[in-house]
Amino acid sequence: MEDLIRELLTSVGEDPNREGLLKTPGRVKRALGFLTEGYRQDPAALIRDAVFTDKYEEMVVVKNIPLYSLCEHHLLPFFGEAHVAYLPKGRLVGISKIARMVDLYARRLQVQERLTQQTAETLHEILHPYGVGVVIEAQHLCMQMRGVQKSGTTVTTSAMLGAFRENLSTREEFLTLIKR
Repeated sequence: MEDLIRELLTSVGEDPNREGLLKTPGRVKRALGFLTEGYRQDPAALIRDAVFTDKYEEMVVVKNIPLYSLCEHHLLPFFGEAHVAYLPKGRLVGISKIARMVDLYARRLQVQERLTQQTAETLHEILHPYGVGVVIEAQHLCMQMRGVQKSGTTVTTSAMLGAFRENLSTREEFLTLIKR
């Protein structure tokens, strides 16, 4: 990979042997390894050991989860916040695992729509709750630095499963809670 990064530097008009760039190939390799570590993690294994039985059946909301990802179209960052909720049906999950689930999928080359859906579907498949709701609000540097160059534009995506899709009052409760 370091050879490819040196070649990339050369192709954009840089000298990879310049003092300031000598260690860049190694740094980029390590950074990309971290930013794509989600490919090397199993989503089910991440939360399976943190699931436990409980009678609690009210909405659980984890909001304002910071996320950082790379757009699969331009390899430029997008960043923002995820809000995740579920209605337990006899099974709860440690709340930190919800944030870790967002990170796992964000640390892959992504589109925001897929990131939103993958998070919701994985929680739904493992917990079997009454429903799951996920809303992600993010800014995309591919829209801000190039292309349309619209600084400050926010993209909002949602995935509503089960009761969050079928029951308007459940969906409204979730949306109200994340706006507070």
